[in-house]
Amino acid sequence: METLLQQQVTGHIGCHADGVTYIVPVNYVYSAPYVYCHSAKGKKIEMMRRNPNVCFQVDEIRSIFNWQSVVAWGIFEEVTDVEESERLMQGLIHRIMPLANDPGDHPSHGITENDYDIGNGVDLIIYKIHLEKMTGRFEHH
Repeated sequence: METLLQQQVTGHIGCHADGVTYIVPVNYVYSAPYVYCHSAKGKKIEMMRRNPNVCFQVDEIRSIFNWQSVVAWGIFEEVTDVEESERLMQGLIHRIMPLANDPGDHPSHGITENDYDIGNGVDLIIYKIHLEKMTGRFEHH
């Protein structure tokens, strides 16, 4: 499970607030026991602020007969310390950017329309999920 969490960079967060459940894909970096992510303000951030208990899921699917999946439960924590935020953002960029299809892609891809929004127009939120419990499943034929 640790290996799968370290190898992958995209997972899904499930959050629940006010009777509504919401699942959304995120790019992340894993360093036990935390999953680190970044986001603009929006539905999932609002929901996680209201209810920090979240579910995090990662999988690798090679075929319908060859896949593995980890489901974890944890607590959302917003990172407000500026130095920690900057350090984590650098870590996210270094981990995720080499995997971008186009070298011109910006780490903000999927967060803002324009690269130049970063750092002025868009309030980037760095957060971590403290994984407290996890379970893994796999299928190999």
